[in-house]
Formats: sequence, C-alpha cells, structure tokens
Amino acid sequence: MQNDLIVALGLASLEKGWVWLVGAGPGDPGLITALGLQALNQADVILYDALVDERLLTLSTAEKIYAGKRAGVRSCKQDEISQTLVALAKDGRRVLRLKGGDPFVFGRGGEEAQALARAGVPFRIVPGVTAGIGGLAYAGIPVTHRDTNHAVTFITGHGADGKLTQMDWAAVSRGAPTLVLYMARKFAGEIAQALLAAGRSPDQPAAIVANAARADQQVIVTTLGGLEGAAQNAPSLAIIVIGENVKLAEELNWLAKTAP
Repeated sequence: MQNDLIVALGLASLEKGWVWLVGAGPGDPGLITALGLQALNQADVILYDALVDERLLTLSTAEKIYAGKRAGVRSCKQDEISQTLVALAKDGRRVLRLKGGDPFVFGRGGEEAQALARAGVPFRIVPGVTAGIGGLAYAGIPVTHRDTNHAVTFITGHGADGKLTQMDWAAVSRGAPTLVLYMARKFAGEIAQALLAAGRSPDQPAAIVANAARADQQVIVTTLGGLEGAAQNAPSLAIIVIGENVKLAEELNWLAKTAP
C-alpha cells in the first residue's frame, strides 16, 4: 500500500549524494508526510532525533544513527551533526535527516541546511507538522479561531545559550492574543511574570500540553497566574499555550473522548 501511494502521487526520489531534512511531526507516527515515507523507503542512512517515534524507523532497512537533541539530555553537538550529514552525502549515500515536528520551526533545520548549502551538498526540505499546531490540535486547542484571535505568536522559551529568550515581552503580549511557547517549561514562571507585568490578566486561560500526540499525552489546564506552579509538575517535553483558545479544549478535546 505504501509503495502504491508513493507511485500514485509521483513523489520525488531521494537520490545518491542528497540529504533530505524531513519533519516527522509530533508524537503520533501517522503524522509523517507522504514524502517522509518516501525518504524512509529510499534512504541508505538515517540520522534521527530523540523525539522521533521509533516505529517509523522500523519501516526502513537503512543504517540508523542516533543524533540526540532532547531537552535536559546530553546529545550530539549541532556542528557534529551537520558535518556528518555532509560527509555521508559526499560519500554518495542517500541521507535522511529525520527530525521531530517541523525542521524549520525551532528545529535547527535551517542551520543544517546552511551547512549543506555551503558544502555544495544538494538537499530537500520536507516540512512536518509542528508541535505548536499539531500538538495543540491533539489537545483540542486550535491556534486560531474567529471568535478568539486573528493572530498567533510562536516563541522559543530559551536561546542557544540555554537561557530565557531575551525579547520585548510587552510587545509580544500586545502582538497577539494567543501565544504558543516551545521549550519554555523551565522558564514558565519568568515568562508569566513578564506577561503579567505587560498587562495580561492572571485569569487568562493557559495550558501545558505534555508529550503531545503521544499515548501518554497530558493536558494541564491552568491560568497565566497559575502557570508557574503547573509547569513545575509537568513533564519536560511540553508545549505551552496562553489565550482564550484554551477554553475550547473543554468541547474539542477529541482525543480524550476517543480514549478507551
């Protein structure tokens, strides 16, 4: 069935000496794209991250190289990963770089693509479902809704130095009613205080979606004022959303309603 689908869609082929940077989506392996399946089918070697569901790896007979990349866990340095991709491609291998979520949304895919471009290695970007959209959808929280917001801001909770992202939080607060924060659990209290100081109400709905789109998904509904305490008890792998959209989860949390 998989091969029939690939042929029917006329998908591009992963050629020797190429690197495909593929987003596997958040959690549920079914969220990978058809092009992602094509890459799994044709790759000679796969460099994969910690957040990739290992059931996807069973679909391929390629050599597998674990590249780490998980908060709080020692992993390969980014330049080592990029150098490995370049070396494997120049050796004539068909290389799949499999990343959780979307490679271009807080996924360092841009850095890896730059390394390939500068080394003269041909590559393709295969977008994936990012956790800030797909993960929230699995919690029944739409990032946009006509009755609540016409804009959404995606924010990373920490920079390359591992510290809280330095930004104008007052401008962020004014910029969009809905804020989605990646890798922000550790700094949730500081972020909440900054948003409160910028004028947001402590009663504004907020949620932490931990292990999004996975069998052990956990949705913690709270408020901006209670975000710090809620984050302290949440798993480290989590997306935070702040805004009136969170209220919609009570009606739209389809996954909880279908669970056995």
